[in-house]
Amino acid sequence: MNILLRTPIYNFISATLTIFFLSTGNAMAYEEPEYKLIKSTDVYEIRQYDDRLAVKTTQSKSQNGAFRKLFSYIAGSNKSSSKIAMTVPVIQSKDSNGASMIFFLPKSFTKQSAPLPDRDDVELITVKGGFYAVTKYSGRSTDQNYIKHSARLFEALRKDNVLTIGDPMMATYNGPFTLPFMRRNEAMYHVNWK
Repeated sequence: MNILLRTPIYNFISATLTIFFLSTGNAMAYEEPEYKLIKSTDVYEIRQYDDRLAVKTTQSKSQNGAFRKLFSYIAGSNKSSSKIAMTVPVIQSKDSNGASMIFFLPKSFTKQSAPLPDRDDVELITVKGGFYAVTKYSGRSTDQNYIKHSARLFEALRKDNVLTIGDPMMATYNGPFTLPFMRRNEAMYHVNWK
């Protein structure tokens, strides 16, 4: 038997590599909405998305409460008791109606085939397609980090005479156990693009 397999250094390297691959999302790939890249600058991309089916809920004081409601829906707490694959990103936004969170459904679902929510505070919606300006950043998905990057995006769009439609959105792609420097976050605006 190989003596290396019994050493503390082998155990350390093995554990470190396992944690690394699990924390980076390499252990499981999630479906993302497809888009067409229209333009890329040093600050942002303009992406064209098609309409996408999603479930939405309003946020309480805690982001965890909204996440739990939507996660329960995809875990089978819906009128069909169907389990649905997790997708990314998770979208959070604030507007005049308050704060909300959105989970996109896999593209295999249609409005007719998607399970209906079994609670009044979760709704099945169609997120309108169109053009979105997006800036990517790493780190924790804190309000402070998001505000900094959405402001940077807004300023770059203003300088380029790109008109925004509505309020910014925060898109998060990784779970809380992903190391902050390896996380993928995005700030995005729906934009008027010709």
